[in-house]
Amino acid sequence: MNPNLTAASERSKLIQWLVGIAVAASIWLFAYNQLTAFADWVISLLGLSRQTRTGEALHFFFYDSPKVVLLLTGIVFIMGVIQTFFSPERTRAMLSGKREGVGNVLAASLGIVTPFCSCSAVPLFIGFLSAGVPLGVTFSFLISAPMVNEVALVLLFGMFGWKVAALYLGLGLLVAIVAGMVIGKLKMERFLEDWVQKILGGQTAEHHGEQLTWVARFEAGVDHVKEIVGKVWPYILAGIALGAGIHGYVPEDFMASFMGKDVWWAVPAAVLLGVPMYTNAAGVIPIVEALIGKGAALGTVLAFMMSVIALSAPEMIILRKALKPTLIATFAGVVAIGILLVGYVFNWLL
Repeated sequence: MNPNLTAASERSKLIQWLVGIAVAASIWLFAYNQLTAFADWVISLLGLSRQTRTGEALHFFFYDSPKVVLLLTGIVFIMGVIQTFFSPERTRAMLSGKREGVGNVLAASLGIVTPFCSCSAVPLFIGFLSAGVPLGVTFSFLISAPMVNEVALVLLFGMFGWKVAALYLGLGLLVAIVAGMVIGKLKMERFLEDWVQKILGGQTAEHHGEQLTWVARFEAGVDHVKEIVGKVWPYILAGIALGAGIHGYVPEDFMASFMGKDVWWAVPAAVLLGVPMYTNAAGVIPIVEALIGKGAALGTVLAFMMSVIALSAPEMIILRKALKPTLIATFAGVVAIGILLVGYVFNWLL
C-alpha cells in the first residue's frame, strides 16, 4: 500500500475524530448546564413539588443520574486514552526494581491514572510480584488504584469542590503509601499462597513498545467508555436511587446523631458498615452526597466511602486466591486504620 495514501487516510481519520470530540464536548457542556432545568421539568411533568418528600427525592434522582453519567462518561473516555500510555506491562516495568519508599510513592501515584478495578487485583498482583516489584509497593498500587481513582476525584470535585477533592487525594495517597510501607516492613511474603511463591522467580512480563496512533488511542477511549460505563450503570442507578431515598425520606436528626462529628464511634461504625457492601465510586458518591445533605459529618461519610471502595468483602474474596488469611487480615487492618485516621482528620479540619 502506498505510504502516502496511508498517511493521508490516517490524517483524515484524526481530523474526523477531533471534530467529533469537539462536537461531543459541546453537547456534553450544554447538557451538564441544563441538569437542574431537566430535573425541574421532570418533577413538574409528574405533577409534583420539591416541597414534598417524594418530589424532593425524585428531583435528586433525575438531577444526579444524568450528572453522574455525564461526568463518568467524559472522565472514563479521557482516562481510557491516558491508559493507553499505562498498560499493565508498562506499569510493571516502571515499578520493578524500585526500592521501597520511592516505589511506594510512585506506585500510589500510578494508581490514580491506571484505573484498574478490584477484579484485576489478582492478575496484577501476580504480575507485579513476578516482575520484581516488592510486596509493599504492590499493595500501595492496589490500595490507590480503586480508592484514589479518577472517578472518585472528579465526582468529589463536582459535588463538593476542589478543596474536598484535593484533601481526599492527599490523604488517600498517604494511606496507600504508608499502608504499603508498613506491609513491606513486616516482610510478609511467606503469607502468599504457595502457588504464587512458586512463580515469583518467573520472567518479567514482556514490555510492549508498540506506538499507538492518536486515532487508536481515541478508539481505546470509546471502548473504555463502553466497557466501564456499560458495567457500572446499574450500580450508578442503584446508588442514586438509595441516595434519593435518603435525601427525601430520612430525617436529618437521625443521620446527624448516627454520623455526626460529636459521636466518637461514628467513623469506626461507618467503616464497618462499608466493608460488606460492593459498589464503586460512581455508585457510592451519590449516597455520600445524600448523607451529607442530611447532616452527616463529611469525614465519617468519606470513611464509609473509602471502606466500600478499598475494603469490600468481594475484593477480599478475590485476593484470597493469592493471599493467605494472615496477610489479608494485615492488609485490611492497616488500611482500616488509615481510613479511620482520614475520617477523623476530615471531621477535625472541616
